[in-house]
Amino acid sequence: MNAFGAVALAGAMTAAAAAGAVGSSALGAAWRKRALRQQLVAVAREEGAGENGVPVAGPVAPPARPSLADRLFQWVEVRSRALAMGARRPLMPPALVGRREETRRLLVYAGLGGRVSDQGFWDCSLLLGLGLALAGLCLGACLSPELGLVGLAGGFVLGFRIPGSLARKQARERSDDLERSLSEMLEVVALGLRSGLSFEKSLALYSSHFECPLARSLRGAQVQWSCGLVPREEALRTLAASYDSLLFGRVVESIIRSVRFGSSLAENLDESAGEARAHYRTNRQESVAKAPVKMMLPTSTLILPAMLILVLGPVLLELMG
Repeated sequence: MNAFGAVALAGAMTAAAAAGAVGSSALGAAWRKRALRQQLVAVAREEGAGENGVPVAGPVAPPARPSLADRLFQWVEVRSRALAMGARRPLMPPALVGRREETRRLLVYAGLGGRVSDQGFWDCSLLLGLGLALAGLCLGACLSPELGLVGLAGGFVLGFRIPGSLARKQARERSDDLERSLSEMLEVVALGLRSGLSFEKSLALYSSHFECPLARSLRGAQVQWSCGLVPREEALRTLAASYDSLLFGRVVESIIRSVRFGSSLAENLDESAGEARAHYRTNRQESVAKAPVKMMLPTSTLILPAMLILVLGPVLLELMG
């Protein structure tokens, strides 16, 4: 065997050993994850059992797997923490990070404020763009060099825009959830006030008996001012600023004024609930009215050419024959 064959054999053996090590580590990680999931399910079932060990509830479903958007935001959060602690260097210079205030506002509206920094957000966008650009280059180069360049440019643009698109989508979903639950929250709090409860007790009544994003946010804000971390007015204003909704901001300011000056809070909440219902109804009607306009593009690009080919095809064939 010559020297070249020996080097090739040694390289093949090294690659096989590395592949085996990576495969065994991945298999071990998957096995440990499965064992941990089974252990969590067993613990949940034991906690749901009665005094004699008889289950009082049905089988507990395994924990839901996080979506791709959740995994992406977790990665951005880890990157932001590493940048804050100095464990990573920023990839994009701060001078090139444009629209910092707009980025911070978008992260707050998406529920990522305080967890994700604008520098970490842009760094992850750049890394994702470079990764998809490399993947597009490799896939396109398999066919032709021109397609490789197209895949390089398209992959970078797509990857760079994915985090921003997901953040805007999550901000819209939080705003829609707020508009859907706001009138119900105001009615429950007003009912508690008419029953003789205080504002804190009425708010705790809603946040403890309802499971929605707004109820969880109110529960967290109430825990903050109950523990003395922040004043009640500041906690409510911070909560209102975390949603892209002017109506919620007006409702919070009305609650703060009513509690501070002793005016009739229940009547103000009833009026705000009616305004919230009218606002939600108007938005839904506007969305329904925009649906035909949004359907014009796929109709004109997909259905209309097929119909023209189906109708005019036989006529053109007869004329050509």
